[in-house]
Amino acid sequence: MSLRYKRNRIHIKEEEQQCIKDFPVLIGGCGIGSYIAECLLRMGFENLIIVDGDIVELTNLNRQNYVAGDIGMNKAIALRNRLKAINPTAKITAYAEFLNRDNLYSLDLNCKVAINALDFSSDIPFLFDEYMADKKISVVHPYNLGWAGFLTVITPESRNLRSVDKEHHAFEMNVGKFIVDRLQEKNIATKWLEDFLSEYGQIAMDSPPPQLSLGLYLLAGMVCQIVFNIATGKTIKVFPESYYLSMRE
Repeated sequence: MSLRYKRNRIHIKEEEQQCIKDFPVLIGGCGIGSYIAECLLRMGFENLIIVDGDIVELTNLNRQNYVAGDIGMNKAIALRNRLKAINPTAKITAYAEFLNRDNLYSLDLNCKVAINALDFSSDIPFLFDEYMADKKISVVHPYNLGWAGFLTVITPESRNLRSVDKEHHAFEMNVGKFIVDRLQEKNIATKWLEDFLSEYGQIAMDSPPPQLSLGLYLLAGMVCQIVFNIATGKTIKVFPESYYLSMRE
């Protein structure tokens, strides 16, 4: 095992470290995707494709993987710079543009697993999943719940998110209700999340969901483990099954 990943040993076998090194991962959306990308890179995923047309704003700094000097810069470019500063030899492909119906099919998005961290301001997240399903690629959907992280995996054979709601408008609220239902089925306390959804519901049409850095840190670790499991052929749960990690009861 190379010196860079020497402290991964025992946790990650030598053959697994080699397996993930060139395993291509696509990250659509560099908000939630910002810490996920770094977590993947530090574990040893050295072939990352990142896509986002958004710019870094002051309001991003409470949770996303950017610094004050990045404000005004494209997120994909700023994130690529950070990732290259961590590992200059890593292959980091950055597209400084929003995914849409046209470039989804024209960009080189070849990967073996995709992370859908795109905003539901349009139906592009649905189209992203459908595009990947056509290519037989699994898609990880992470959700920052503030004090918790939640994710689910869409495969070409599984149900897709349109089974939750066919429309993107206020989709976060519908996902929130879906999450509550899934947690209650497992007898997991949801009052804090229900209270949040009730309050957020009053501003949902005019405001993106409030998020904390803690939820994003939890998510980064969760997503990294699931991508690792996919890359190394381990069993994972797929939608409508899910993964949940919380600091609240």
